[in-house]
Amino acid sequence: MTVLSIIRDCLDALLHPSARYDALMRARHRAFMAPRLLGSLVAFAAFPVYLAMRGAPSALEVAAFAWLIAPIMLSWFLSRTGRYEGAHVLSSLALAGLIMAVAVTTGGIESFAAVWLVVVPLEAALSASRRVAAFASLLALSCAGMLILISQLGWLPAEEPSAAERGVLMAFGVASATLYAAGLAFGAESLARTSVALLSREEERYRLLARNMSDVISRHQRNGAVQFISPAAEAMLGMQVAQLLGHGLFDRVHVADRPAYLTALSDAARGDVRSVEFRLRREPVGSERGQVDFIWVEMRCRPLDQDLGRRDTDRESTREAEVVAVMRDVTDRKLFEQALDQARSAAEAADAAKTRFLATMSHELRTPLNAIIGFSEMIAQEQTLMLGAAQRKEYAQLINDSGQHLLSVVNGILDMSKMESGNFEIASEPFAPRASLLHCCNLLALKARENGIDLVTDAPQDLPVMTGDPRAFKQIVLNLVANAIKFTERGGQVCVSAGVSGSQLTLRISDTGVGIAPDDLKRIGAPFFQAGKTYQRRHEGTGLGLSIVKSLVALHLGELTVQSRLGEGTAVTVKLPLVYTPPQVEPANVKPADSKIATLTPALRQELQGQDLQDQAHDQSQHQPALVKKSA
Repeated sequence: MTVLSIIRDCLDALLHPSARYDALMRARHRAFMAPRLLGSLVAFAAFPVYLAMRGAPSALEVAAFAWLIAPIMLSWFLSRTGRYEGAHVLSSLALAGLIMAVAVTTGGIESFAAVWLVVVPLEAALSASRRVAAFASLLALSCAGMLILISQLGWLPAEEPSAAERGVLMAFGVASATLYAAGLAFGAESLARTSVALLSREEERYRLLARNMSDVISRHQRNGAVQFISPAAEAMLGMQVAQLLGHGLFDRVHVADRPAYLTALSDAARGDVRSVEFRLRREPVGSERGQVDFIWVEMRCRPLDQDLGRRDTDRESTREAEVVAVMRDVTDRKLFEQALDQARSAAEAADAAKTRFLATMSHELRTPLNAIIGFSEMIAQEQTLMLGAAQRKEYAQLINDSGQHLLSVVNGILDMSKMESGNFEIASEPFAPRASLLHCCNLLALKARENGIDLVTDAPQDLPVMTGDPRAFKQIVLNLVANAIKFTERGGQVCVSAGVSGSQLTLRISDTGVGIAPDDLKRIGAPFFQAGKTYQRRHEGTGLGLSIVKSLVALHLGELTVQSRLGEGTAVTVKLPLVYTPPQVEPANVKPADSKIATLTPALRQELQGQDLQDQAHDQSQHQPALVKKSA
């Protein structure tokens, strides 16, 4: 161990506990105690030598050596109390007292000791306290004034040193004061160097933290301009830090989120702590998520000056307020929240579908079953009721009709189930669409006449042969034409037309019926959904017809468009490819963005339900007649 390290350890043992954990305060306490203890020890060592050479000391000499004991007491005071400013005040008083005692006995203001008054405020400057420096300056001026007053009043001792002695003493006073001031200067320089080194070490530590944190730390002006941003921004946004300085970061904030971003920074500049979430555009190159245009970021910002919130609000700050912010990528959390919302919406839609299913089935199954049970009981009691042959035939026909209705309901549910599970197979073969179309219209012509409705068919002779499932084609036409007849009032008209557009066959079924409300039009095609209130229906049905049509069209890679105005009728347009080509991938792996296939599997059904919810959120025509297109 070196001598300096031993001295440092001894000084550290004398430090007050309040100064042991602050490096700068520890250095100041050492700088205060070290020269005073060293000077006192040297004085004690020199006092016997001085006595041997000089003899009995005078009162002034005793006072001077007694003053050399005062630094030990000051060091003890600082070590026991830790009051750094108080120790400097006491040191200034002790030094000023010694100067006054020597100056009064050696010529007053003209004494060599008067020069030392300049040293009093210089020594107080080491305290780094304006109050201590001001006190020491006033103390030195007061002592100088007192010496001048004493000289003018003639209260000085009559004995005056000779001119030679006065010159020697003045030289000694100036030299000693200069040496002491030089020591103070070196002490101040040492403290300043220690302060700079500690500050540099702290800055390097914070830079290391900023470089290795996954969160982005930034410093902003009140208008959002970036003055500093940590290197973690390069990994988050995929671009250089220099491009984000100034308004570079603001330019990458999503336009819709910019007001919230600037409001949070402005509030933080006024002393509040704010948190805001917004979207930032990132470069797709090197992105972990692939081609992602925007990421969600959570930013917590607070004023850079922690005392800003405690300042007088009526007093304006001399400099522009700055804000420090910490940004974190929360895209994964946002995606999870969106997925959770979609799952909740899907669950609510499934619950609503279950309710519609129960409400519909309670009517569609109960009515024919009541007829079957009632008329079969009457036939069973024909002897009691004395039924004739004509009545038995009528009752049997009613039972048959009710059974056929039940069979059609069950077949519709089974077909819908097969389509949603992806088990519905298309038997593709060439067929003539014109013949199938005319056949379906002829089947429904009688029903149209009974309802007083004109059924008009427009099928050109030159319709080409198409490849697809003829059974599914007929089911599409029958469901659409039957729906149009059902919802058209007496005296109305249903038009069925067909044509070729490019490589597609276009079917259009229009009517002059009741039409569909805008709110219901957005949900047309959902299983078991029927326009209007379930318990106020004027028309029978399960609500599966259009849903089956939508799924069959999707299985043929076609498109379904529904246009309607309430009270003006409905037009349904179906576009089917003339040549059906089965998809090369499994239906479960087909995404809605890659094809026009609709509800095929449970997983895909959830995605489409989420898409329907988004369509509902963007609809802006709830209070006007709508013209809506829904693709299968």
